[in-house]
Amino acid sequence: MKYITFAVPCYNSESYMRRCVDTLLTGGKDVEIILIDDGSTDGTAQIADAYELAHPDIVRAVHKENGGHGSGVNKGLELADGIYYKVVDSDDWFDIDAYRQLLERVKELCGGSADCEKNIPDLFVCNYVYDHLDEGKTRSMDYRNIFPTEKMCGWNDIGRFRPSQYLIMHSLMFRTSILKKSGVKLPEHTFYVDNLFSYQPLPYVESIYYMDIDLYHYYLGREDQSVNEKVLMKRIDQQIRVTEMVAECVDLDEVKKKYPKLASYMTRNISIMLSISSIHLLLIETAEAEQKRRDMWERIKAYNASLYYRLRYSTLSGLTYLPGRLGGKLTISGYRFAKKIYQFQ
Repeated sequence: MKYITFAVPCYNSESYMRRCVDTLLTGGKDVEIILIDDGSTDGTAQIADAYELAHPDIVRAVHKENGGHGSGVNKGLELADGIYYKVVDSDDWFDIDAYRQLLERVKELCGGSADCEKNIPDLFVCNYVYDHLDEGKTRSMDYRNIFPTEKMCGWNDIGRFRPSQYLIMHSLMFRTSILKKSGVKLPEHTFYVDNLFSYQPLPYVESIYYMDIDLYHYYLGREDQSVNEKVLMKRIDQQIRVTEMVAECVDLDEVKKKYPKLASYMTRNISIMLSISSIHLLLIETAEAEQKRRDMWERIKAYNASLYYRLRYSTLSGLTYLPGRLGGKLTISGYRFAKKIYQFQ
């Protein structure tokens, strides 16, 4: 029995993927690691094959035509045999001690039973670390104020998210069956799809288990990284596309009937994504970008007018859609301040 499936989408990752895979291998035969070579043109495929040859009971190398990060996540989920499914980017890695604690707790809750899914949480949440490795700076993001530590809970038991807190792919480990039930499928050849992965399945989760451990190291600093400000500006159309997909994939009115706190968080999540898109469109400083910003908001309004007005007048996204040139300058100043404080890319 495999407790966790790790999917590692790899594209031209030869210079850093070993650090990632080597940390995952410490889980031994209790886990499976699917290395998805997404049409790489360097030595990634050969490295993946070598890992499979050396660890045939743990590692599976999969080679496919290039389809982007989302395509790799989809392929991993399609092939997953583990009770839980977690995506690990090939330039990131795990803290070994925290990983050992997580795996032991999963095994303990499962109790070694083949039908253990009846008694285990739908979602594990762990801390993640922003790791500016090249600068020697780190910042841990925890959820102590939101979830009870190492206790089963539901969405109606959660606390209030701070402005710097949100649930991202790096902090989440879903039951494989929950992901498949949610129907989440990420678009190909599109960046920022992790936002959809960490959003759409949430209403299908009934039980949550939080471990206050710094598990996932999220590397920041590569020039070509998708969250790099200049790169994001070049790919702004993809960011807008994913923002709108997130806004439309879940009926928040229905979620609110069962899980009002979750609906509030999910609305806030859309607000954050709209803010990111709005800010980077402002940074582009062209008439075309300004039109895209107006069009993005109008499409949200056309899809769901009540959601539009909630977002338009929220503290987060509303402040990124202030009128006039002065409004734009105030938005950019706020963004620069937040970037400095929270040390994101």
